Amino acid sequence: MQTTQYPVQFSVDYQDSPRNRLTVGLRIFYAIPIAIVLGAVTGNTWTWSTGNSGETTTTVATAGGLLAAGPAMMIIFRQKYPRWWFDWNLELQRFINRVSAYLALMVDTYPSTDEHQAVHLDYAYPDVPRELNRWLPLIKWLLAIPHFIVLFFLDIAAFFVVVIVWFTILFTGEYPPELFRFVEGVMRWNNRVVAYTVTFVTDAYPPFRLSA
Repeated sequence: MQTTQYPVQFSVDYQDSPRNRLTVGLRIFYAIPIAIVLGAVTGNTWTWSTGNSGETTTTVATAGGLLAAGPAMMIIFRQKYPRWWFDWNLELQRFINRVSAYLALMVDTYPSTDEHQAVHLDYAYPDVPRELNRWLPLIKWLLAIPHFIVLFFLDIAAFFVVVIVWFTILFTGEYPPELFRFVEGVMRWNNRVVAYTVTFVTDAYPPFRLSA
């Protein structure tokens, strides 16, 4: 049976050559600078508290992140999706995936802020009047609840797989292909749900599968 291709495509190139055990072993520390950059463009908030109550608490908030409310309102009321909003969401989602793949030990190349490198995410710019139902953004989060439940457990499983892979690479220098495909599949599933419920680029309901 032929599997229908979903509009959101995601893949990570598998690295056949021996892995860099040093950068893998210290990956959590190597990733700190790019994680800070990512946090600066995804709208995260950091809070520092020192000492007992009554002492100074410092909070730093950054603007940015995936645009959801704006595109949703534009689709509902104007049946349009500003192209620059689409481009921002796609490129930011690509950047998030490059950092995620690096943290998941799938690549040794340090994540770029603009080059796609070995992590590939693609979806087409939607023709809103023809391809998107103007009222679906109101209920997509509700329709996707089964996916949220499944992904909760898949994300936990992927975390423990990455821990196992960390030890495996340190001892063998290789990322087991079957474990690589599993983590890639979980990331692919997450990207499809984000594209459906957050960035609203497709009305095609995400499939319940890890494969492409």
